[in-house]
Amino acid sequence: MSLGEEIVLRPRFQLELSEASETVLDRLEATKNSQKAFVVSRVDQHVFIRIPKAKQHFWSPQLHVEVDEIDAHSCLLHGLFGPSPTVWTFFMFLHFLVACLFIGFGVWAYTNATLGNSYAIQVALMFFMVMIWFVLYFGGRWGKATGKPEMLALYGFLKETLLLK
Repeated sequence: MSLGEEIVLRPRFQLELSEASETVLDRLEATKNSQKAFVVSRVDQHVFIRIPKAKQHFWSPQLHVEVDEIDAHSCLLHGLFGPSPTVWTFFMFLHFLVACLFIGFGVWAYTNATLGNSYAIQVALMFFMVMIWFVLYFGGRWGKATGKPEMLALYGFLKETLLLK
């Protein structure tokens, strides 16, 4: 699996397996009590594999696996790496806030320009919002790089559990 340098903060992958979906889900769920390196939880066709709380840091990833049945003897596994839902929600809230402020400052600048007033401060604030967006983006990239060894460990655990090479 490649976690290359694409513009992807939440890497995804797909695997087609020649086993029934319930067999794959049961095998993943069985690891819940047989090992302590990862926390495994299952909700219907979804399995979440996390780092234990004691070993987590702010950027610790989790692996969300969804197993879709193709037919009685094969299934398609969709994997998604991402930060904890709390971190992801906070991160998206910051992006939304920056976007709203950018639009607000743009409206303010347009209003001042229409009225014939100076709008340099508003344009400077819009530029500052763009800079903050870049900081958030590169902060996310840095967080992804910080969590990359854990992503590889989660993926290795998945492959080992599913008996893949």
